[in-house]
Amino acid sequence: MAIPMQKGRLGRGLASLIGESPTAQPRLPAEGEQRIVPIDQLHPSASNPRKDFRDQELAELADSIRQKGLVQPIIARIDRARGGYEIVAGERRWRAAQRAGLHQVLVIVRDLSDQEVLEVAIIENVQRTDLNAIEEATGYNDLIERFGYTQEQLADVIGKSRSHLANTLRLLKLPPTVRVMVQEGKLTAGHARALVGRQDAEKLADHIVDHQLNVREVEALVQGGGRDAGGKSETRRRLEKDADTRAFEKDLSDALGLKVEIKPGSGESGLLTIKYGNYDQLDYLRARLVGSPSS
Repeated sequence: MAIPMQKGRLGRGLASLIGESPTAQPRLPAEGEQRIVPIDQLHPSASNPRKDFRDQELAELADSIRQKGLVQPIIARIDRARGGYEIVAGERRWRAAQRAGLHQVLVIVRDLSDQEVLEVAIIENVQRTDLNAIEEATGYNDLIERFGYTQEQLADVIGKSRSHLANTLRLLKLPPTVRVMVQEGKLTAGHARALVGRQDAEKLADHIVDHQLNVREVEALVQGGGRDAGGKSETRRRLEKDADTRAFEKDLSDALGLKVEIKPGSGESGLLTIKYGNYDQLDYLRARLVGSPSS
């Protein structure tokens, strides 16, 4: 018989919700029932804020599961609509376990409301840094819109500062194309926050990716600091390339067969970047620069 969930501050952390010790060693939580469940009886939850499951990460986790087994149980509740169980926490582990060829997995079955399911899913993913910034913001927004949280209440629930919560939610104001760039890892949350409210956010986002700007450079760019008489910021001037620089890039690109980019810095300094698409191209580049390895 399940023990009713103790109400209180969920921001105490994932350990207090699923019964983990501070050292994150998995054990049977004080609440819930431990079961061995056929893997095909588990179903993903629509409440899971994480939507991006990258193949490489799943492959690495599947390899680990093949070698060591599924160390941490999956948290689930009975799925009364579809039958079987709805995954509350551990969808990534479930997907990787399928790749690893497991036919059954250890599950902790909990009696949770829809609100508690979303809370647990967000807290687990945030504390494991499994969410990108847009997924995190979407999860917070779902809790606010569906369950009427204030930002102060939600900050207490998730164990984050109110400023972190507010800054994360602001990312949802970005244009869809920029949000996708954050989800794909092309822009960090720091990059994206500097673009919120900008009419030219999409154009600036492309510029940031093309020139591989760091967050400090982006902040200087959007603030327009250090403008010259022509109205150009110091950052913009530094990024501009003269004809000789562009010709130098082309000569190197033609000689190597790879994309070459020169980023002017302060004075006569700068950064030379050579992009490769696979390890064969990297090995070719090494051979061109240092010669073939001696036999």
